[in-house]
Amino acid sequence: MKKTTLVAGLAASALLLAGCGGGATGGTDGGSAEGETYEWDMTITVSETSTWYAGAEKFGELLDEKSDGRMKLSIFANEQLSGGDPAAGVEMLANGDKAFSYNSPIIYSGIDPRFSAITAPFLYADYAEADAAIADGGAEAYATLTDDMGIKMLGFGESGFRQITNSKHEILEPADIKGLKLRVAGSELFLNIYKELGADPVTMNFSEVFTSLQNGTIDGQENPFDVIYSNGLMEVQQYLSVWNYVYDPLILGMNKEMFENLSAEDQKIVEEAAAEANEYQITLSREKEASQLAEMEEQMTVSTLDADQLAAFREALQPVYDAYESKWTAEVAEAVQPK
Repeated sequence: MKKTTLVAGLAASALLLAGCGGGATGGTDGGSAEGETYEWDMTITVSETSTWYAGAEKFGELLDEKSDGRMKLSIFANEQLSGGDPAAGVEMLANGDKAFSYNSPIIYSGIDPRFSAITAPFLYADYAEADAAIADGGAEAYATLTDDMGIKMLGFGESGFRQITNSKHEILEPADIKGLKLRVAGSELFLNIYKELGADPVTMNFSEVFTSLQNGTIDGQENPFDVIYSNGLMEVQQYLSVWNYVYDPLILGMNKEMFENLSAEDQKIVEEAAAEANEYQITLSREKEASQLAEMEEQMTVSTLDADQLAAFREALQPVYDAYESKWTAEVAEAVQPK
C-alpha cells in the first residue's frame, strides 16, 4: 500500500470546501466570535480504538484550542446516538440533532445513490490516484451533494481501501465468494456487488458484526484494515484477502444550519480545525496499515491478490458498472475518475 504524497492537498481542499452548514448545541445568539460558547456532539461508526476516533479527538482539541475554550466537542463511538444505526445517524446530522459526524459515503448512498460513485469497485489503484481525484473535483462534487441534504462537508478523512475476511476459505477468485454469507455495508451498490459474485450478502449495523461472526450467523465481512484491526475481527475470522477493491473516504459533516448560524470568525475556526484534523486522521490511518497487517498476519491466513486475479473480479463485476452508470450520473462519476 502506498502512502500518500498529497495528504496536504486533501487538507487544503477541505479548507476550500468548508463553508455551508454550522452547528452549536449551546451558546448565546448573535454573530460575534467573542463570548460565544458551543457544546457540540460528534459521532463515528466504529470504536474508540480506531483512527476515526483519533481524528475526532484531534478535531475536538483543535476546536478548543483555536476558540480559546469556547467550542467543546463530545465524541460518541459506535453510533451511540442513533442506536448503532449509521444511516439514522446521517439523518440526525441533517436534522440538527447533532452537530458533526464522520461517515462513509457508503452510508450517504442509502439516501442518495450518487454518493456511491467514489466507492465504485476498483476505481483507484492506490492512494495517490484517490488523492488526485479528490483534490481535482471529487471533494467539490461531494460538498455539493451534502449541501443538498442540509449538511456542510468539512472535507474528507479516510477509512482506507476495503478488504474481505471470512471463516471458510481463502478468496482468490470470484468463484471463492459464491455461497458465502457476508455482511456488507448498508448500500444497494454493495449488495449488488456481492450478489453478482454469487454471495449471500446481508446488511446489519456494524455494532452487531463481531457477535454475528463469532456465533456463525455470517461467514465474513468487508472493511478496511483499521476497522478490521481496531474492532478485533481477526479474533473471529481466519482468512483475509487483500484486494483493495473499494476506496472508502470519510465525510466530516456538520449540520448546515448550525454552520451558517456561526459568525464568520467561528466558521473559519471550524474549517481550519476540520482541515487539520482530517490531515492528521488520514496520515495516522495510512501509517498504521503496515503494522496492523503484520499483526493480523500472525492470526490469520492473509492472501494478497495479484493483477491477474484482480482483473478477473473486474470482469465479473462489469454488469454492476453498467447498472450504476446512470445512478451515479455523468457529472459525479466524472468528478471522481482517476486523473
